[in-house]
Amino acid sequence: MKKLFLMLFAMTIMSELFAQNETILLYTDAAPGSKGKQVPEDAKTTDGITRVKDVTQPALIVYPAKKKTSDATVIICPGGGYGILAIDHEGYDIATWFNERGMTVFVLKYRLPQEELFENDEIRPLQDAQQAIRIVRKNATKYGISPDKLGIMGFSAGGHLASTASTHFTTQIGEITDPSISVRPDFSLLIYPVITFNDRFTHFGSRDNLIGKNPPVEKIELYSNDKHVTKDTPPTFLVSTTDDGVQPENSIAYFLACKKNKVPVEMHIYEKGGHGYGLKKKGRGPVETWAARMEDWLKDRKLMK
Repeated sequence: MKKLFLMLFAMTIMSELFAQNETILLYTDAAPGSKGKQVPEDAKTTDGITRVKDVTQPALIVYPAKKKTSDATVIICPGGGYGILAIDHEGYDIATWFNERGMTVFVLKYRLPQEELFENDEIRPLQDAQQAIRIVRKNATKYGISPDKLGIMGFSAGGHLASTASTHFTTQIGEITDPSISVRPDFSLLIYPVITFNDRFTHFGSRDNLIGKNPPVEKIELYSNDKHVTKDTPPTFLVSTTDDGVQPENSIAYFLACKKNKVPVEMHIYEKGGHGYGLKKKGRGPVETWAARMEDWLKDRKLMK
């Protein structure tokens, strides 16, 4: 009986927590490019990680700060190799971290490049990121945020998406555009990101899922985001480890491109830590302090108090 009571109490608390998180669909009708195939969203939890795929209704999940001390915000892009979304430890957990520090933020549940579900499937993740930026900017007053303090954050392949949004903002892609609202992020937080698609340093799983195996050189160049950094690229914070399967040369290439173009940039490369650690995996040494370094960076830029 006691176990049942505790279980019901825990479920009630969780329900109340989730009830606080508004979900904003990115599109009022079917998502652009949809082939009309009706499939249920697939979410499975194994090894403490929730993996989501078959996203046909992309959305922003709002995480409001209880005691808001900053008018900056972040759109968080979970990783997963463009094959799944690691929605908890690279999404919701990170959002809670920001909430605890006085920032209202948004987790982006973006579509994956699934050709069975979408026409021109490779553009859909970026289309969703740009639409998310438009929605947050348009509703800045509602959420008590500044439209010119909107950052984007990404982990692994989500870092590739975030860096794509940070370097390909001069063109609004896909069927929905609004030239009156900029889709340029104001700052970027890239955590163990995939950046380049060149053969030497890319993460082939992410590349294969986004643009296919044996892609043409033109597409490799297009999605190698270090090649597209300009003076207008937003200030950037980078984290990697030397023992990561997503090689740290990805971060290094982006760092050097930012430095060359006089874009404010800070990079931390730890000796060890592997991949996919987020905030929750312990026993990995100094890399566990990466979020504190990011907090320092945000405070230095007056984005967090």
